Amino acid sequence: MSKPLIVLDQVTVAFDERVVVDRVDLSIERGDIITVIGPNGAGKTTLIKAILDIQKPTHGSIQRENGLSVGYVPQHLTLEPTLPLSVRRFMLLSGEPLEACQNALSRTGVDHLMNASVHHLSGGEKQRLLLARALARHPDLLVLDEPAQGVDINGQAALYDLIRELRDQLHCGVLMVSHDLHLVMAATDKVICLNQHVCCSGYPEDISHDPAFIETFGRPVAESLAVYHHHHNHSHDLHGDVVDGSCDHAHH
Repeated sequence: MSKPLIVLDQVTVAFDERVVVDRVDLSIERGDIITVIGPNGAGKTTLIKAILDIQKPTHGSIQRENGLSVGYVPQHLTLEPTLPLSVRRFMLLSGEPLEACQNALSRTGVDHLMNASVHHLSGGEKQRLLLARALARHPDLLVLDEPAQGVDINGQAALYDLIRELRDQLHCGVLMVSHDLHLVMAATDKVICLNQHVCCSGYPEDISHDPAFIETFGRPVAESLAVYHHHHNHSHDLHGDVVDGSCDHAHH
């Protein structure tokens, strides 16, 4: 058994007595893709800040693997609009050498944009640029906050495919935060539903039946997810047993 990259044990974050993250346990290993979902105000961003060591927990502990390198992909690229900035310059601002920057851009499929202005990139290109900046650090753990934000629907599926590919190539752990349940269910290995505390967690195909999930997101969402998963994620044999986990459109 490999040691986990990071282990959260009963992590609580409170601001002036208001508990934002409540006794969260979480363990991420190499090869994991774990997605934290939850309603607005559920503490997802605060949890990320604790994992990135930006926010100290009020209680509980976070153990990190020695020398753990974390690549962070924020929701948005906020730039001064009047400041001219090329993709090359933006990447070099990370402090990583040019070769590492070029390799990272080619891994995320945007190396042809090296001399383009960052301001002229599409939503999908910006996300791939942010992902490349995180990869240039050779991360053991990749943390992505709403990675599909501002990306059109075709680009979103491609982005999640890319994240899985990178996980396979780099053998890193991946933690995503998202509110887009349908896409996440197809892209993740494990789901953690956060509403200050972890109200339920498990495999995507199981979680939509969990009473705590139904209570948090409502029955229509849970039912649409169950149906969605049934059609997208596996085929069944005559007895209804799952035959394989491939993402083909199964005929029932």
